[in-house]
Amino acid sequence: MENNQDATPPNFRDQIIAALKTIHDPEIPVDIYELGLIYDISVFEVIPKTYNVYVRMTLTSPSCPSAEQIPVDVDKSIKALPGVQDVQVELTFDPPYTPDMMSEAAKLELGFM
Repeated sequence: MENNQDATPPNFRDQIIAALKTIHDPEIPVDIYELGLIYDISVFEVIPKTYNVYVRMTLTSPSCPSAEQIPVDVDKSIKALPGVQDVQVELTFDPPYTPDMMSEAAKLELGFM
């Protein structure tokens, strides 16, 4: 599959990020995108205006109680976007998650700043 990001609509990546921002770890009042759990988002056009999306992500801990549900939520929220044909979510713990990966907004929300 060839990465053809130039053919995606200008705001498509923003739509994916907005979908990811609706997902929260139930134990943390910040969305998974701002927490820094998303390592990579790639979009591949498979036919005109139809896309496959690849997301590489982690969790705050390998023993996270929501480890099974969060990737399912990522898949569902992106598949709900118009034009998405397929979503692949890869869960990794390399590099391991640290609070330094959070956005400044998340750090403020959680009292790290």
